[in-house]
Amino acid sequence: MQPLLVIDGDSFAHRAYHALPKTIRRKGNGGAGAILGFANVLLRLYDQEHPRAVLVGWDTLDSPTYRSKMFPAYQSGREFDEELLDQLETLPEFVSACGFANAKAAGFEADDFLAAAVLKEEGRGGSAVVASGDRDAFQLASERTTILHPVRAGEMARIGPAEVRERYGVDPNQVQDFIALRVDPSDKLPGARGVGPKSAAALLRKHGTLEALLKSGRFRSRQMTCGSIGALRQWIRLRRSPP
Repeated sequence: MQPLLVIDGDSFAHRAYHALPKTIRRKGNGGAGAILGFANVLLRLYDQEHPRAVLVGWDTLDSPTYRSKMFPAYQSGREFDEELLDQLETLPEFVSACGFANAKAAGFEADDFLAAAVLKEEGRGGSAVVASGDRDAFQLASERTTILHPVRAGEMARIGPAEVRERYGVDPNQVQDFIALRVDPSDKLPGARGVGPKSAAALLRKHGTLEALLKSGRFRSRQMTCGSIGALRQWIRLRRSPP
């Protein structure tokens, strides 16, 4: 059965914008680097994976997400060039012109649509290929879902459960707990004090889940910026039922 191809649109558009020359222009002298780079990725993946359908998820940058409402420091301080924002507004039109589907809604991130699509596809007995530069997507890896993660120009690693275990030392269903424990400077996540990637993996291998770890009393005296590690874990978990 052909897989559903699900793509994190913002992830690849941002990468293309910063990788390609700003001298690439379109009609009206608007920037076109992000559009061209994303188009190349989209069409290459379509040719490579032979999917039954394609869904591209997008962030909504002009409205707060449920994550930023829960934790105001999340991704704070990020600023985007006007030319990039302009191209991000244009790209869904290109996706539609190709006959593919877009998913975008205020309050949600592209990641949430990826997760919802995977859940539905696996529920119908199908398989999915998820293309994203965000390692949060590793929590979606399963026997039916493969993650395509860019490693260098034109090359993507295929990530399944075995690769997640090799990289992080935990199973895919533990990735959200792993991220909640470790520090993630890119998203300004505080993590647990004194816990890095290796110790986070070791703790989860010992206790299995974050809930079991918390019940053990390991962090009883440690105050978390988000209120509790458990709350942060729920916040990191990709929402699988956006509108």
